[in-house]
Amino acid sequence: MNQILLLEDDEALGRGIGMALETPDCTVTCCGTLRQAADLLLKQRFELLILDINLPDGSGLELLQSLRKEGNQTPVILLTANDLELDEVTGLEAGADDYITKPFSLAVLRARVNAQLRRSGPVQSERVELDGFVFDFSRLEFSKDGTPIELSKTEQRLLRLLVENRGRTLPRDLLLERVWDGGEFVDENALSVAVRRLRAKLGEAPIKTVYGVGYAWEVGK
Repeated sequence: MNQILLLEDDEALGRGIGMALETPDCTVTCCGTLRQAADLLLKQRFELLILDINLPDGSGLELLQSLRKEGNQTPVILLTANDLELDEVTGLEAGADDYITKPFSLAVLRARVNAQLRRSGPVQSERVELDGFVFDFSRLEFSKDGTPIELSKTEQRLLRLLVENRGRTLPRDLLLERVWDGGEFVDENALSVAVRRLRAKLGEAPIKTVYGVGYAWEVGK
């Protein structure tokens, strides 16, 4: 699940951007001041920051500079009404990964956001070892303490999503879409059945049900 922080003091624009970027595997958290953004960054990890430059209590550029000085390399896209070349150069030299001037097309913003998420996304290993489990998704070999485990194709896809996003709760809608290639014609009960069968085959696997939301592979369990 990709988490995006949007710092934009224009509430209407912020809502529009949030609606344009929200997907089953992407969540947008909006705020309108530097103080709010700083508080959120202390509490939560984000895969991408979209920062307006002109804000009621300062500049998104200040936040960017502060983050880079601290060694925080989270990708940053700057939004601004300043379209002078010097402003763009200043932003990029401060450590921004992209710079978009207002007004802008939401489609263009969406494309640039997706580009940043692709570049910064973690490279997932095909082989994962967790607490006695060995999941080799390239060889389609799965085991617990050396004992092979036979999984169906559906169970393999579900397991991979949970393991690669361990520590995060994956919404039911996202799992239905990703496991069943769209999920439009799949009974929602199919997911519950697949999770139940996967748990039965894996035994002590830390697959947690987050009621009303979805499922997560708990870290440290």
